[in-house]
Amino acid sequence: MAAKLIIFTVCVASALAQYSAPAYKPAYSAPAYAAPKAYAPEPAYAPAPYNFEYSVNDPHTYDVKSQSEYSDGNGYVKGSYSLLEADGSTRTVEYTADDYNGFNAVVKNEGGYKAPAYAAPAYSAPAYKPAYSAPAYSAPAYKPAYAAPAYSAPAYAAPAYPAPAYSAPAYKPAYKPAY
Repeated sequence: MAAKLIIFTVCVASALAQYSAPAYKPAYSAPAYAAPKAYAPEPAYAPAPYNFEYSVNDPHTYDVKSQSEYSDGNGYVKGSYSLLEADGSTRTVEYTADDYNGFNAVVKNEGGYKAPAYAAPAYSAPAYKPAYSAPAYSAPAYKPAYAAPAYSAPAYAAPAYPAPAYSAPAYKPAYKPAY
């Protein structure tokens, strides 16, 4: 089998050796690209400091929240926000952000409903022992108030079917030879 594979490989190699690769000559010259243009520097804007504050207190929807924020316009931001949680606590977040330290927040939760600590009840034998002790009592055995009725199975006679009044027809083929 190996000899057949070697012979086949030699035949394919000799057949391919007869042909050379075609000489490729492009019909056009390679495009010439211009040097990239220098981008204009980003314009420098004057610092734009800001300061805002808002507060919401809606007694119908129980929406209670507020926020305040300050920026010096050079990348430093300081602010805080607070909101009333569903359990009655107030979440307050105080944050700062700048180019060097990134965003830092401190979260505080105040007030609210504290669930009581669960303690499993402790059960023990009663410490009180009565002076009179009742005699031991056992439950009575079950006795039905009446005896269950005895039913006997009904007697049915097998139905008598009459014999059929006809007989099966005799088979007679209706074949007639054609000659």
